[in-house]
Amino acid sequence: MASSTNIANLVLSKPWSSSSSKALYFPLGGRVSSACSSWQISKRSSFRGISRNNNSNNSSNTICMCMPSPSQTTSSSTLPMAAPLIIRDNESLLKYLHQPLVLPHEVDDGTMRKELLEITRRELMRSISKPLEALQMMDTIQRLGLAYHFEEEINIILSEVSSKVYDDEDLMTAGLRFRLLRHNGHQITPDIFCKFLNENGKFEDSLKGDIMGLLSLYEASYLGANGEDILFEAMEFSEAQLRSSLPSLEAQLATKVSQALELPRHRRMVRLEARRFIEEYSKENGHNPDLLELAKLDYNKVQSLHQMELSEITRWWKELGLVEKLTFARDRPLECFLWTVGLLPEPKYSACRIELAKTIAILLVIDDIFDTHDGPMDELVLFTNAIRKWDLEAMEELPEYMKICYMALYNTTNEICYKILKENGWSVLPYLKSTWIDMIEGFMLEARWFNDGETPNLEEYVENGVTTAGAYMALVHLFFLIGQGVTQESVKLLMDPYPKLFSCSGRILRLWDDLGTAKVKKKKQLILQKQQRYA
Repeated sequence: MASSTNIANLVLSKPWSSSSSKALYFPLGGRVSSACSSWQISKRSSFRGISRNNNSNNSSNTICMCMPSPSQTTSSSTLPMAAPLIIRDNESLLKYLHQPLVLPHEVDDGTMRKELLEITRRELMRSISKPLEALQMMDTIQRLGLAYHFEEEINIILSEVSSKVYDDEDLMTAGLRFRLLRHNGHQITPDIFCKFLNENGKFEDSLKGDIMGLLSLYEASYLGANGEDILFEAMEFSEAQLRSSLPSLEAQLATKVSQALELPRHRRMVRLEARRFIEEYSKENGHNPDLLELAKLDYNKVQSLHQMELSEITRWWKELGLVEKLTFARDRPLECFLWTVGLLPEPKYSACRIELAKTIAILLVIDDIFDTHDGPMDELVLFTNAIRKWDLEAMEELPEYMKICYMALYNTTNEICYKILKENGWSVLPYLKSTWIDMIEGFMLEARWFNDGETPNLEEYVENGVTTAGAYMALVHLFFLIGQGVTQESVKLLMDPYPKLFSCSGRILRLWDDLGTAKVKKKKQLILQKQQRYA
């Protein structure tokens, strides 16, 4: 999931902690530097793509998490980064997670934070009469990770902006307006860029020197849909001009352009972008000090919540004891939690993150039973049949190493169903069980292909891979955990058959996963040879 990037250190490191804080580094499946400066997200972020390398002695396989000192009361706005302390395994991490996680000033700053929220809310609503100012402030708020506080105000502004025509807007404003409206689910046509075309249907040469306009156009172009050729043209034009202009740009602007070319803004993980942009925003001339202070306080507050969630997941994983019994399995609850933070970073989804991380962690172990362990076919058949039956009696036929995994899946899934039933009154076990059965049967089909020496055609492989990639199973769990919009009709649309939305995204995920993990999927050599012909 993070095998080609340096991202987790930003998710789990406090940017503003006391000088006596301890920055903890613990092993991660992928390469993560200790520089705490990179922010790129891997495009191969499927569950099964998490590295199977369990060697924790590699010093590059670390992520950073700061543990604040309970005695420090320095303001969050002026605190330096902490020096690192190396933590090399989950047990060491667990010990340090018992320490207090919240800075004392954060406990006492409730009034200040509320005041800053109200100040920002008033400023945001006052800006509605000035569209460019409103859009820029909204963009800043979103990049600082504060948008969840102002959802109502943001929707009011976007509705106002979408209902008007702006004939005199420049390229930067047009790109910003298009990106924010489309990214936030409001309708807007790419025809707003037609006025920047010449008589040949190409973008005007006069735009080549407008770097901020080109940057705005480039970011907007990534939100195009099929058939919107003008946005494809916009992407090619803006990217070419931005790359050619890089050597002559001043340092701060060159950094912005380089980061955009590396990864467009809307593809960035919210928490990673917030961590990075807080630093960038603090260096901008004319930045809003109240907004900056609010962003820092809020970042640390949410960060503390994420750390406590990670503590709970790590304790649960240790008590589960799967990797002690199944030594071949991936010991990766930390990456699983990181994925959930990327998906749902807001505080209100705390319980969802915890339960989903548990589900994904168990999925990785089951995948390894079929994939890395090379389980005998008769044992894999027994395991698949036991999952279909979903009862404890079926477990008795399993070998010992499968029993503990079966019990972990059975108990964890049933506990999730109990919590959903208790919270919302829905009995969802049949639906969650169905997704697990589909997953295991998909694993079983891949095992039969390998055992029989059969190479499926690309369509057969990818269709099965949509299921075994794990995204659909996880998102069905998440649908019920969030609990919004759950009706008989929506459940039917979600479950029977797989929606096209999941099928298309699952295909992409499957192919990216295989390209990223081909070196460690020794069991899939024949299938991957097929993949490489088409990829």
